Amino acid sequence: MSLPSTYADRNCSLARALEVVGERWTLLIIRDAFYGVRRFGDFATQLGIPRAVLTNRLKLLVREGVLTRGDGGAGTVEYQLTTKGLELWPIVRALINWGDAFYSPTGVKRALRHDEDGGLLDHEGRCGQCDSVVAVPEIRIEPGPGFEPANSEADPVSAILNTPRRLLAPITTSARKSA
Repeated sequence: MSLPSTYADRNCSLARALEVVGERWTLLIIRDAFYGVRRFGDFATQLGIPRAVLTNRLKLLVREGVLTRGDGGAGTVEYQLTTKGLELWPIVRALINWGDAFYSPTGVKRALRHDEDGGLLDHEGRCGQCDSVVAVPEIRIEPGPGFEPANSEADPVSAILNTPRRLLAPITTSARKSA
């Protein structure tokens, strides 16, 4: 039995937040936006999500101000995280940490590092090298010991995502051509 799309308890901030990010696929779309995915087709390919579902989730995230929808040049549309969307990083990071702790016995799937000094980030986003809390644009994500690469030969976006790169760095056409 599926959950209703709205919650009766409108006096609960968690219930209201779940109306925005609680649907299946939504947090994965947001995660991929942090990874630099911006185009509809790239989200669809990376997630294996039905296109109609992706359309609905992207429209909701734009309507709620989590993503913006803009011109990506050459007749393409791109989605980017807004300031409101960036505020979801601690939640995404916490869920990744939880998943690694309980479902990745060989170690973290993707390691987070401070791009400036290479220090590993702890569960709260603090650099092990310089002890500062690292802002999202300064975080480098890279394969960890539990990482199992997808078949990147057939998918140039996956090939880019399977290499060390900064969060939020857009996956662009020029990056695809060089991959």
